Amino acid sequence: MRTRDITLIALFAALVAVLAQVSIPLPFTPVPITGQVLGVLLAGAILGKNKGTLAMVVYLLLGAIGLPVFARSGAGLAAFASPSGGYLWGFILGVYAMGLILEMGQSEPGYLRLIVAMLLCLVVVYTLGTLQLMAILHVDLVKGLFLGVIPYIPLDLAKLVVAAAVGCRVRRALRQAGFLVSRETREQS
Repeated sequence: MRTRDITLIALFAALVAVLAQVSIPLPFTPVPITGQVLGVLLAGAILGKNKGTLAMVVYLLLGAIGLPVFARSGAGLAAFASPSGGYLWGFILGVYAMGLILEMGQSEPGYLRLIVAMLLCLVVVYTLGTLQLMAILHVDLVKGLFLGVIPYIPLDLAKLVVAAAVGCRVRRALRQAGFLVSRETREQS
């Protein structure tokens, strides 16, 4: 792995950590509104499947060893077993699923494919988050969706639109600067 790749992975792990500190608690649920999703979507959109997933693994490892990188300065292994811990696991699988969609086809992904990939990422994050929330709080699916998905959809869709617009531009700029290697260049090597 190149130094540039390691730098980008660390940068996006740090971006998610910083955005996690933008945290607004809601009185009816243990799941706060955070900026994490924006960072997760950007990591997947810009870094792709492998490096984006690694960035999420690094982010979670930083929290697991005790650095206060999760929402509300949370840290430690207990965060993974909390009612909102499933969303953390969802970041890894969501970015990986997003990357799979982005890497389909022969060409660089366009805006529409990016939106579809980001929607899939959100579905994965919501699914894992809701399943853990339901298991820990002993609630049914309807209550789980009310506590962990429905209140977040409008803001997460707004984050998705921002991430798609920014992600396309930054990915293109990083390619032009030589920080990201296109699939065509990798295949020619």
